[in-house]
Amino acid sequence: MPLWVASVQPLLIAAVLLWAGVGKLAGRQSADAARRSALAQLLGPERAVPAYTLVGFVEVALGAALALPPAPRAEAAVAAALHVGFLAYLGYAKVAAPESSCGCLSAQRAPVRWRGFARAGLLLLAALAALTTTEFWLAAATEHPLAATVLLLAEAAAVVALSAELDGYWLVPLRRLKVRLTHPLPTGSFEVPIASTVEQLHRSGVYRRIADLIESDVREHWDEGEWRIVCFTARYQGRVGSAVFAVPRLSYQPGAVRVAIVDEETREVLLSLNPIPDPVAEAGWPVPAPA
Repeated sequence: MPLWVASVQPLLIAAVLLWAGVGKLAGRQSADAARRSALAQLLGPERAVPAYTLVGFVEVALGAALALPPAPRAEAAVAAALHVGFLAYLGYAKVAAPESSCGCLSAQRAPVRWRGFARAGLLLLAALAALTTTEFWLAAATEHPLAATVLLLAEAAAVVALSAELDGYWLVPLRRLKVRLTHPLPTGSFEVPIASTVEQLHRSGVYRRIADLIESDVREHWDEGEWRIVCFTARYQGRVGSAVFAVPRLSYQPGAVRVAIVDEETREVLLSLNPIPDPVAEAGWPVPAPA
């Protein structure tokens, strides 16, 4: 491996650590992310938040050290040890709390999957490569500007592709584009199963917002154009009504679901919720089972 390749690896590791660390320290939902992570299972809910914050401090400090001169091997060694620790944490999470969030790069919910292991492994390999040199990354990048830029962009793209936390920014739009271009649902007399509609409904932010109000299974449903209307019995502020959901019938868009709860006797609208966009739900993460 050319020496300059190893020399620029600290920049990649620094960028990822700073991104992860700043998100843990400055994110508005950091405390919730800590409680949803496997740290809560490993250390207990009360210790998860301070531990999450401590990891953020370590990531920022090490990221800054890797980004700034000089470039002692000790920094790369600490980075390698840190990513071995991350792999061990992911292994624990996969076994002890498989549906908990990784809590790795942002507050976005991201259950531990193979991509998390691959990302930590990639960064571990980068840290081990950096151990072979003490040349500062800027000197190597200046000496090989085009090659270094291409390499770092390719590695950064790999990190993004392996980060489930970022799926809402690139993977979901790509999936939607594929659906628009390929039209996987046939037209004509094809009937979308009600079970598929209900599954999409359960993944919507609107349904999760009022799930506690639902008191029945699907009571009735019918189609109106591109929408499927699904009705449940609900109770709102002591009054029994019908929760009437409008769910996209021919596309997967849980963020477009809307609902109104209507009093069964007076037909008065007791509650109405507009669509609640939810990139995570639309990415297909598991959601709580219906009440």
